[in-house]
Amino acid sequence: MGDEASARSIEPRAWQAVLEHVERKLLDGELAPGDRLPGERQLAADLGVGRSSVREALRVLEVLGLIRTHAGSGPTAGAIIIATPGGGMSALMRLQVAANGFPVDDIVATRLLLETHVAGDLAAGARDAASAPDLAAAERLLDAMDDPGLDPAEFLALDAAFHLALAEASGNQVVTATMAGLRSGIEGYALAGQGRIADWATTSARLRAEHRGVLDAIRAADATAARTRIHDHISGYYAEISPETDTDAGAPGASDLP
Repeated sequence: MGDEASARSIEPRAWQAVLEHVERKLLDGELAPGDRLPGERQLAADLGVGRSSVREALRVLEVLGLIRTHAGSGPTAGAIIIATPGGGMSALMRLQVAANGFPVDDIVATRLLLETHVAGDLAAGARDAASAPDLAAAERLLDAMDDPGLDPAEFLALDAAFHLALAEASGNQVVTATMAGLRSGIEGYALAGQGRIADWATTSARLRAEHRGVLDAIRAADATAARTRIHDHISGYYAEISPETDTDAGAPGASDLP
């Protein structure tokens, strides 16, 4: 326990190194469906991170539908690849490095423009059963976020994946690729500011409720409510984690959005 606690304290984002390592091998074709990942101990040794970081990364990969894990020992234990990244997820992996260098204000402003558009379009599509969006992936991510055992880094990784799932549900490949490329930047500023939140349990509960509210508005085909709720959700968290002097910097109000 001491080693893992120490690793977590000095490598608060080490799990991302594991995630990116597996993603890169998937994109390069070194891993394919049916292949098994090395065990936790080997991955931790190979990448120089704690085993807790390996477990966090595997949990995210499983929720994203790329791997399936089996507990215990024997030939079926461990993690097996069940899918390869495609579409927005592939773009995410290729563009996420660039996103880390973008100003946070620009990322937030871009999210507000893109995601209000996505939410409105999804709600408009829900008016007709033939064009109703498939929200199953987004719903699955929200269910995963209800796990009380998640730490803030895991929760925020799933949060970013939820927003990407909404973009993918829209079917707009350009919007999806842009949102995918921003994912690591979104996770980065969300986690960096998390330390300013006085009561994480209260904030995370609010975020979960806001996510559900966005999906409810989309399913109800209420485009205005969907746009307003996603806007308030994004800007509200940004305001909570921003220094008091620049809370509104770079974040347009609802009246500025299309």
